Amino acid sequence: MEAAFHGAAVITLDAKGRVAIPTRQRGVLLEAGRSLVLTAHPEGCVLIYPVSEWEQVRTRVAAFPSMDPVASWWKRLLLGFEEHVSPDGSGRILLSPALRLHAKLERDAMMVGQGHYFELWDAGVWSAKLERALAHTPTPPAGMENFSL
Repeated sequence: MEAAFHGAAVITLDAKGRVAIPTRQRGVLLEAGRSLVLTAHPEGCVLIYPVSEWEQVRTRVAAFPSMDPVASWWKRLLLGFEEHVSPDGSGRILLSPALRLHAKLERDAMMVGQGHYFELWDAGVWSAKLERALAHTPTPPAGMENFSL
């Protein structure tokens, strides 16, 4: 059965830039091994992948055309910020200063499941983006016109 990375959790960065992965998400993330991949997303968050899920993404990103300016920037972010980390005995991972700067992470953060990975957002950035998204979405996106909850 395929792992499902879902749920949202409020977490806190400590003074050293570490975050404790909540127990509920920790088991699913580490099921495939002890190593995780962290990287930058163009929208301003940190992506957290188990290595097994990341390898498929990495292969596709590495094939982006280098001469396309948009593809090159995505490649620079996704591969350039790629870090492999292993949680310590308390389930904490260290976020590099570069990733913390990219995502504006200082203290309070939101960890949000996205199916095959998690996003880690600064809590203030998350709240502002969520508020804007909900305020400007009177209709569902293309392809979801007949979607029902």
